[in-house]
Amino acid sequence: MEVGNTTRVTVFVLQGLSNNPQIQVVLFVIFLVIYLLILTVNLLMLLVIRTDSQLHTPMYFFLSQLSFLDAFYSSVIVPKLLENLLSKQKTISLLECFTQISLVIFSGGTETCLLSVMAYDRYQAVCHPLLYVVTMNKKICIGLVGASWAIGMGTGLLNTILLAQQDFCGPNLIRSFACEFPPVLLLACSDPYMSIASILTTMVVLGLGTFVLVLVSYTHIIMTALGITSVSGQNKIFSTCSSHVLVVTIFYGSGIFRYMTPASGSALEQVLSMQYSVVTPLLNPLIYSLKNQEVKAALRRMLTRKPRLTF
Repeated sequence: MEVGNTTRVTVFVLQGLSNNPQIQVVLFVIFLVIYLLILTVNLLMLLVIRTDSQLHTPMYFFLSQLSFLDAFYSSVIVPKLLENLLSKQKTISLLECFTQISLVIFSGGTETCLLSVMAYDRYQAVCHPLLYVVTMNKKICIGLVGASWAIGMGTGLLNTILLAQQDFCGPNLIRSFACEFPPVLLLACSDPYMSIASILTTMVVLGLGTFVLVLVSYTHIIMTALGITSVSGQNKIFSTCSSHVLVVTIFYGSGIFRYMTPASGSALEQVLSMQYSVVTPLLNPLIYSLKNQEVKAALRRMLTRKPRLTF
């Protein structure tokens, strides 16, 4: 469609990971297996937490939310990636593209909030154990999760609406395997000031803000742990918190490098995108299950539980 002398873009073309048909087939198999693993391990984590009464605590309630979000997050990216690996026309409509961008930002924003909520939960459990039942009651936990989802949804919609108001008049090649904010913004023909200001504000307020909350929480946790004379008590605290620290490091590390550096379509950017959109949703439940004795015990109980036969 033409407006004046400008031709508006109606579809985008995703560059993908490779143009070699043989490599594309191999990649399709690899990512299909990874995607099935992501769904399996995250849904298994949800099932274990839901069915084992010993895991009905605030910490595992937040972990179940994280597992659901990781399964959702990967489902925003991987199915379209799989489709494009087998398709000659690697196109995506503007509506599909902006929807994907909105869901990616929504998922990322919600996860940053959830990670900070999980750090706050550990802070209350370690530093104020006598008040933990009061400060982290069911109503507060639901409120914190609801706020996380609402903030993520709001940031996703705001940034996507501002991006959709840009003019796209060509070229229409997105140098990535998915519609993400930075590579799509590169294609805008109009002044991108509002979109850049919006995403940077989101990164500073939401990304940096939640990271500071996580950092402050774990600073207090470490100080409290070091003040305990019991070695077993210290080990229990560090064992419980180490999984969360590792997840936070992986998520924030890849996300900051991806969104705080100028977009160029480089191979490194695609690796970072792959890290937090495909690899992280697979690693998170594995990290929490392999490094958490309570989860491993609950998983063993579920697998060895004898089914009740009714006649």
